[in-house]
This record gives sequence, structure tokens and C-alpha cells, in this order.
Amino acid sequence: MNEGFDLRDQPWIPVRLTTGGAVRRVGLRELFKQAHEIGDLEIPVPPAASGLLRILVAMASRIAQVDGQQLGDADVAEDLDGWFELRQQILEQGRFDPAMVDTYLDVQVPAGHLDLFDARRPFLQDPRLDAECLGAKGEPNPSGVNKLVLGRPTGENGAVLFGHFTDGDPVPVPAQDAVLHLIAQLYYGPAGQCTPRRITKVKPGNGDAGPLRKTVSFHPWAPQLFTTLLLGVPRPLDTDTELTDQCPWETQALPDPLRPLPPVTWPGRVLTGRARHAVLLVPSNDFTTVTDAYVTWSTHEPAPSARDPYVILDMPKAGGEPYARPADGQRAVWRDVDALLLSGNTATQRPSVFDDIAGEVPRSVLNALKVRAYGFHQDGQQKDTSWYEATTPPVLRWLQEAEPAMALHLGRCRQAADDIGDRLHFAARLAWKLTTDTNADPSAKVKLDAKKPGPWAAAAARAYWPMAERIFWDLAVPERCDEPPHRLLADAALEALDAALGAARADLRTARARSRARAIIHSTVPAQKQTPAIISGGLS
Repeated sequence: MNEGFDLRDQPWIPVRLTTGGAVRRVGLRELFKQAHEIGDLEIPVPPAASGLLRILVAMASRIAQVDGQQLGDADVAEDLDGWFELRQQILEQGRFDPAMVDTYLDVQVPAGHLDLFDARRPFLQDPRLDAECLGAKGEPNPSGVNKLVLGRPTGENGAVLFGHFTDGDPVPVPAQDAVLHLIAQLYYGPAGQCTPRRITKVKPGNGDAGPLRKTVSFHPWAPQLFTTLLLGVPRPLDTDTELTDQCPWETQALPDPLRPLPPVTWPGRVLTGRARHAVLLVPSNDFTTVTDAYVTWSTHEPAPSARDPYVILDMPKAGGEPYARPADGQRAVWRDVDALLLSGNTATQRPSVFDDIAGEVPRSVLNALKVRAYGFHQDGQQKDTSWYEATTPPVLRWLQEAEPAMALHLGRCRQAADDIGDRLHFAARLAWKLTTDTNADPSAKVKLDAKKPGPWAAAAARAYWPMAERIFWDLAVPERCDEPPHRLLADAALEALDAALGAARADLRTARARSRARAIIHSTVPAQKQTPAIISGGLS
């Protein structure tokens, strides 16, 4: 019987090969040795996939090397041009060196640190928690396995979202799934109340949010996992190269929760060393499942300043520090494409990892690169709404540095879609107001109540945005680079408005309201210059 769950060789990461076929699970060793044959990760929980990808990229930076020069070596990183050249040499190799995979997993990582249930240093866990998280009588006070698993209700009144689970009858989690939820908790865990942890005489029972909470991250995505991982390694940061960069599983000592956190170093700590939670899994007797878990705070020290390389940064309109663009389960990823392609935008900064692609990789690689997005729609505290994963077509060939005309064209298309979507929202609310308020004058300015939008605005949005997405991708071809998008999008908005109004259009008052709403949408189409040969027409 195994007395642990060795993540190096136990199958736990779901993947799909480039040749297709069924999804199968692999361990870390097989994943890196076959990365050039793996087409995709098939992680069912997007926040876990987001965290796992950062872990794999950090490992890849240690494994990838040429002639003893390691991609994640701070000494190599001092010469940025040399670093890009080294990355290109590794890309040309086409795969990770199997011997280096074994050396990293078996020699460079301390023994046991990649075992999920190691007694001394379980992977990404703190083995002290069973002695520090105690009840009033000194008995162990675990959080419960439901607290570990995202989507399960906790407490007596927890909402049942993804299955009927209760704390009174907890269902064990297979070990290969538990490690994914462990990763998700460390990156996206909640702020606020948690299982109390006593280290001194004080026993705090609250903690900070995970470093990626409520964000959406974007990753360059290649046809092979090997290329995806290499291009995911961010360029060297301007950090103190005298400090040793270590991932949590590479360190010998456990972190001191009462001392300041280690400075963020490149690439290991910036990708894997910023967790605000501490977790300990309780295995079954045969080490095949997790039956309980401790989930608590890891530190109350201020989080070190660090920019995640995979998030879009937006500038507050009133000024101040940029913030990571929040995940929105109602917002399709195509609406962020221009923010990924365009550089030098004062209001938005694209993920820094995309700065390392245009002009630095061969055109044949660039042309195949898609974008994978992982989002977790949450608030900053305890509420989880939805998570999502999405993949674009190969859009990174249109990075502004490579194809400025296309990047700007797609930016115009997205902006027009948003502007017309906003006008549609206003027009649908106005139509409802004019239809239902007998005191409203259809020809005069009408004050709308934000708390009473009526049903037509939401219905129109549901109809409009899928059509807008189809138009966006139809226009995303070089042959239509100069084509204005407004007329096509306005037609879609008019169709969405009629779909929302439905049979109510037959009512005389609604018909008048519809006419005014349509005029508002018409006004979004810029007037075209008339020439003797071409006379511009209006929308019907």
C-alpha cells in the first residue's frame, strides 16, 4: 500500500494529447517529458487550472535549459537579449530534456516535498495546522472537507450549488481532485472569517484574500503544452538577484507566519509564493482520498508588492494605482482581446507576458498562438458567483508590434460594440418607461429610474451580445481591416431590441416607444460622406 500520493508519478493532471483521443491523467514527470505531445490541460475547475499553470510555468523555468544555462536563472536573466535568445534555443529543441525533468523532480526538489501527504512537508501545505487549529478543549478543529472544495456549501445554511453536500455527512474527495482544490484555495481563497489558528496567546480567526481573488488571467496558448509553458515564463523582473528565488516546494524550512514575507523574486515567488492561506489535507487510511482539511490564514503581514504577469491592469478613472481587471461571468472574453493586443495604452496595461512575444518568437509560432482565459467571478470577501474558461482563435499574430492595423481595427470593433451595447441598454429602458408610464411624454426628455430598468434591457442584452461576438470575429480578418463596424452592430442592436419587445410591439404606445428607441440606436452610426458616385443610406 502506498503511504502517500507522489505527485511526480501518480496520475492527477487531466490532459489531452495533440492527436486527440480521450482525456487521461498524468503525473508531473510524464507531463514534462510529454509536454510536446500534449495539446491541452483539461482541468474541470478553472481557478485550479489557473493556479496549476503558474506552478507548471515555474517548474518549466527550472527544467528548461541549454548547455547548463537555465531559463529561470537570475544570472542568465541579467542580459535580457541573451534571455530571449536562450528561450528561442529551447523552443527550437522542441521538447524538455527528459534527463533534466528527472534531475529537477528527484534531485533539485527536496525529498517528499512533491508528495501530497508527506508527514514533514506535504505539497503546498503546512503540517503544523493540526496542532495549531484547536477547539476550546484542545481537540483538533479542522475546517471540514467541504471548505476545501470550491462549489460545495459549508455550514448549516450553505447554499447547494454543485451537488448535495452537507457538513453533517461530508463526502471524501479523491486525492487527484483534492490537490486541484488545494491549488485553487491558495490562489483564489476568501478573505474574512476562517478556522482559528493559535501560534501565540492570540488565536486569530480571519485572513486575507488569495492573490488572484476575483480576477481573470490570460495566457498565451500554443498547440503544444511545451510551447505554452515556455512562452508563459515572464521576462526577468527587476528584483534583487542576490536573493535566492525559491518556490514553496523547493524550500527546506516552513514559513514563519509571524515574520515578514520573503521579497518577491523572479520567477518562482512571483508565480507561486504569494499565498495568504495555509491548508492541511487529512488523508484516508489508504491515502486515496481526502476526508478532512484545515483551511486557515498563513500570515497577517502586508502582501509584498508584485504584478501578476497574466492579468490586465486598468487605471481608475479618478486616478490612483492600477488594479487587476475583475472577472465577470457575464462578459465574453472577446471583449478583452484589444486590451491584450494593444500596447502603450494609458488607461489599460496588457498582461506583461504578452510583451515578451511579438518580435521575440518566430512568425510561424506567433501565427498559431491563441489566448486562454481563466476567470473566477467573486467579490473580495466570501461570495463566489461563477468561474469560466475560454479560448480565442489565434489572435496573437495581431499584436500591435506585429500587425498594428489589425490590432487597432479590433480595438475599434470592440469599442463600437460596447458603445452600441450601452445605447441599446438605454434605449430598451427608455422604451419600457414610455410604454408603462402613462405620464411620460414620448417626445420629451425622460428621467429613468436605475432601480426600475424593466425586463427589456436584460432581454435585449441577451440577444445582442452573441450577435455582436459573431460580427466581431467576422470582421477579424485582414480583408475587412478598414471596414467600419457600426452599421452591422447597430443592425444587431435593432434586432435585439425587437426580440426583447416581442409581441408588445403591436401595442400603439409600445410602437411609439420603439420608434424613439430605434432612433437612439440609429444615432450610433457615424454619418458617411456623400459623393457623386456613392450616396449613403440610412438604416431601415
